[in-house]
Amino acid sequence: MDRKTLPVFAAIALIVAAVAVTPRPHADIQLMTHDAADTAPHKLQAAVDLGVVVISFLYTWTGNAVAR
Repeated sequence: MDRKTLPVFAAIALIVAAVAVTPRPHADIQLMTHDAADTAPHKLQAAVDLGVVVISFLYTWTGNAVAR
């Protein structure tokens, strides 16, 4: 390795390290429509990782009580 290629390899290594450490954008969507007194609300949860961005989705709701 000569003196001209060493800075090029160092720059490439710094760019790769910066990309590996930088967190990806994350969209966190939460729709919580359940009653606060409900101890066990229904829940739908999903996550999608597209490689460039991560999207997570949470939806909660209160179901009808079962009559006894």
